[in-house]
Amino acid sequence: MSSPRFAVIIPAYNEESHVGDVVNKTLEYANLVIVVDDGSSDKTSLGAENSGAIVIKHAVNLGKGSALKTGCELAFKLGAEKIVFMDADGQHNPKNIPKFIGLLKKYDVVIGYRSLNFKMPFVFRLGNWIISIATRFLYNLDLEDTQCGFRAFNKRIYKKLAWESLDYSVESEIIANIGKYNLKYTMTPIETIYKDSYKGTTIFDGIMILANMVKWKLMR
Repeated sequence: MSSPRFAVIIPAYNEESHVGDVVNKTLEYANLVIVVDDGSSDKTSLGAENSGAIVIKHAVNLGKGSALKTGCELAFKLGAEKIVFMDADGQHNPKNIPKFIGLLKKYDVVIGYRSLNFKMPFVFRLGNWIISIATRFLYNLDLEDTQCGFRAFNKRIYKKLAWESLDYSVESEIIANIGKYNLKYTMTPIETIYKDSYKGTTIFDGIMILANMVKWKLMR
């Protein structure tokens, strides 16, 4: 395979019902899709492989941040110059990928944002609103949606963007690093489909994210 211009990295945990369809649709827009199976107990890896993704499987569940880091390491080894993050549950529409890649010509980082309307579960809307206020106060960044996992960046700024978080705090730590290093970023609207009534970050996760944001501000 020739060196890809970009790679799409999809962290996945027990997503056998969605990941195959996600990979199939993503391959319409990318020639390198890497699924990091983060210790799933179901057939997530098999579904991703059968659909054409390169799959790395963690022996145990290490967390989203760890899965994204594993995916980046492989993507760079394979020659990718740009990285796109997407979720494995079908919430993100791959048709937006070309828009992200196009914006990377002018920006270091591109962050997708969802419409914070009634279609988004209330706990997500509330948590996102609170974390957005904290982001503005701590890092002077005005973001529509701090927790959206659909985002992209250029390889050249990876060392500045690199995160230590192993869990769902990864999205917020990336944003903290954007502010710390004054990276050039933009936001772009995306369509988001909620296939499950409740998935992702919990209230406890949200509290930990806020605590980490304060810690990063004080220690960096």
